[in-house]
Amino acid sequence: MPRCLMPRCLLPRHLRPSPHARTAPTIPQMPTHFADALHQRLAAGASPICVGLDPVLDKIPPTLRAEHPAPADAIHHFSRGVIDSIRGLAPAVKFQSACYERHASQGVAALEASMRYARDAGLLVILDAKRGDIGISSEHYAAAAANAGAHAITLSGYLGPSTIAPFLASGLAVFVLVRTSNPDSDVVQAQRLADGRTVAEMMADLVHTLGASHLSTRGQSSVGAVVGATKAAEAAALRARMPNQIFLIPGYGAQGGTASDVRAMLTPSRQGILVTASRSVIYPQANSGEDWASAINRAAKSFAAEIATVITG
Repeated sequence: MPRCLMPRCLLPRHLRPSPHARTAPTIPQMPTHFADALHQRLAAGASPICVGLDPVLDKIPPTLRAEHPAPADAIHHFSRGVIDSIRGLAPAVKFQSACYERHASQGVAALEASMRYARDAGLLVILDAKRGDIGISSEHYAAAAANAGAHAITLSGYLGPSTIAPFLASGLAVFVLVRTSNPDSDVVQAQRLADGRTVAEMMADLVHTLGASHLSTRGQSSVGAVVGATKAAEAAALRARMPNQIFLIPGYGAQGGTASDVRAMLTPSRQGILVTASRSVIYPQANSGEDWASAINRAAKSFAAEIATVITG
């Protein structure tokens, strides 16, 4: 079981477990391999989506900010509200660590408490921290993520395989940045090496090689790849290089990625994707008379239905 990195007595009062807190729902025992755990949830009817929790204080509903004036308190309760709104629709949630870390120790405590809440709700927890160090630093980052309750983490592999190994040794799945959705990624990722490969293709080959010894019972690796939905033109080539990888796919929705872009990233068996959306789900336009949590639930249902058509269409 994950443990909190901060002793309970040092947690801000608003983040300490309440004696009246609701009992966590009973969920099936999660397989130890991330890909098997994801398959378990998809087989139960979930759509292959991941909701990104990127809480920005100015975008949190004013009523919630009024109830919880301390910034870390507000983002924690917002995170809990999002989790409650998407449970049963999304198998996974991705926490953008920077949105919490900017609020100092209270923000880190809110991140850990929110991650534990997501685990207790039966969601797979991805820590979007994009770590990229080596040696003892990488070991410390891996221990911190595992102890905080993450099932998986995003990584930059630019420093080489030794960046990734400590996270796998800690029992985490990893998603390595291969072809990201930001427009200026071409400055690095589209450059050609002497052997003709792009930098992104070189990273894809590294991910495939590292992942070959970390396959699930269904042949999917716990070494996955971040491939942006806005880079669909390169999807077929990258999928051919990474047949066993789960693609964590940002850029859907607000960044312009479409269902047809995502479809290009499927494996031949129409698997291997986990599509992420943040702003379009957690900050939807509420209908008249609709509260913010209901609006998020509606947006999550729409997102899940759209991606389900990618699999079945």
